[in-house]
Amino acid sequence: MTLANRLTISRLVMAAGAFVCIILDGATPKILALALFIIASLTDWLDGKIARETGTVTQFGAIADPFVDKILVLSAFLAFASLKTISVPLWAVFLIIARELMVSSLRVLAALQGTLMSAERAGKLKTAVQYVVCYIIIALLVVRELSLSPDCAYAGLMSRIWGVGASLPYSLTIFTMLVTMASGVIYLRAHWSILTNSWSVKK
Repeated sequence: MTLANRLTISRLVMAAGAFVCIILDGATPKILALALFIIASLTDWLDGKIARETGTVTQFGAIADPFVDKILVLSAFLAFASLKTISVPLWAVFLIIARELMVSSLRVLAALQGTLMSAERAGKLKTAVQYVVCYIIIALLVVRELSLSPDCAYAGLMSRIWGVGASLPYSLTIFTMLVTMASGVIYLRAHWSILTNSWSVKK
C-alpha cells in the first residue's frame, strides 16, 4: 500500500475519533476532537501531494480520497446536530449530505462511462469552507466546556467568548449549506451529459 493511501485510511480513523470526541462531554475530548480534525484535514492535502509527486496515484486513492473527505466533514456535522448545547439545524445538515451523495453518484456514473470527474474549483472552495467552519464550531465547543470548568483559570473569559459566539454554529451551518449546494449546482451543470447519457438505453 502506498504512503498516500495509508494517509487516506488514517484520515478515516481520525474522522471516527473526532466524531466520538465531539459528542463526549468535557473540554479534553473536545480539544482532542479539534486536534484530530485539523490533522485529518491536513492529510487531505498531503496525500494528494505525495501521490502526484511520487507518481503513486492509484485507483483506490482516486475513489477513496474524496469519499473519506466527505465522511470527515459529514460525521462532524452529524455530531454537531446531535448536541443539545449548540443549535445546528438538522435540515441544513441533511441538504449538505444530499449534495455530497449526489456528487458521489455522479462520479460513479462518470466512472461507468469511462470518464474521470476532476475536482472543480467550486468543489475545492466548498471543501475549504466546510473545514474552516468545522474548526470554528469545534473551537466554540472547547470554549463552552472551558467556561463551565471550575479548574479553568480563564473560565470568565471563556464564558464571555461563548456568550458572543453561541449563535455562530447555526449561521455558519446555513452558510456552509448554501456554499455546498451552490457547488453542487455547478457540478450538475458542468457534468449534465453524464446524467443524460445514463438515462439512455444502451443498444
